[in-house]
Amino acid sequence: MKTPARLQALMAEGLIDSVVRQLKSGKEADVYVVRCGDETCAAKVYKEAHKRSFRQAVDYTENRKVRNSRQARAMAKGTSYGRQQQEAAWRSAEVDALYRLAAAGVRVPRPRNFHDGVLLMELVTDAQGDAAPRLNDLAFSDTEARLHHGALIDEVVRMLCAGVIHGDLSEFNVLLAADGPVIIDLPQAVDAAGNNHAPRMLMRDVDNLRKFFGQHAPELLATRYGPEIWALYAGGALVPDMPLTGRYEVQPGAVDLSGVLREIEDARLEEAARLLHLN
Repeated sequence: MKTPARLQALMAEGLIDSVVRQLKSGKEADVYVVRCGDETCAAKVYKEAHKRSFRQAVDYTENRKVRNSRQARAMAKGTSYGRQQQEAAWRSAEVDALYRLAAAGVRVPRPRNFHDGVLLMELVTDAQGDAAPRLNDLAFSDTEARLHHGALIDEVVRMLCAGVIHGDLSEFNVLLAADGPVIIDLPQAVDAAGNNHAPRMLMRDVDNLRKFFGQHAPELLATRYGPEIWALYAGGALVPDMPLTGRYEVQPGAVDLSGVLREIEDARLEEAARLLHLN
């Protein structure tokens, strides 16, 4: 295995001692198992924009803060400097989210350091001490599905109480550690209060969990945790560990938020398909 240049630089800086192996090659980054003193960690090496398949959709980056007005103007104009700053903001978004969520008690990998486009963090492990598998690589009984679904709904609530929505949550970015699910991959994390697309993204995250675990526990397919959670959040009543019902009844005269959001998402996908066909 050839050690990436960025990891070689971290070895020269003394931040890591050795690279054990590559753990994962993803759409926006590659992850390696590394040794840091007596500890085994994960090193996430972010890809350059031209090598990345995940697009920095405006839906995710809306209202993200930048350090000064010069950066904001350059990013808006799409200058070379602006693209560099956009890249830096995209990478640091995950780092900021991890620190914020870890402080709030959300089950995410604990961040250790961020240097030159490399995020050093806790290596999430299973009961045998090996790198924990993703949910999509596992099969579950109905009891296990209900248990893990409930745990992740609790984490979604805790994240939202911390002001963060994952934005791309699914079975592909949740690891099953020895003591339960751990949420990973947060470069597209959304500010719940500052992004107009936040309700739709929360609904989609929750819906992805419902559909995945509903394959193993079909009764979960009838739940409506997404609109229930958002209604509580919008009303200022959402707190971590609060009991939820999974039911949501639209009040007379009220707008069915989840229905409207589904229609908006369907329209967006149809338009994207139309533009792709034209090109």
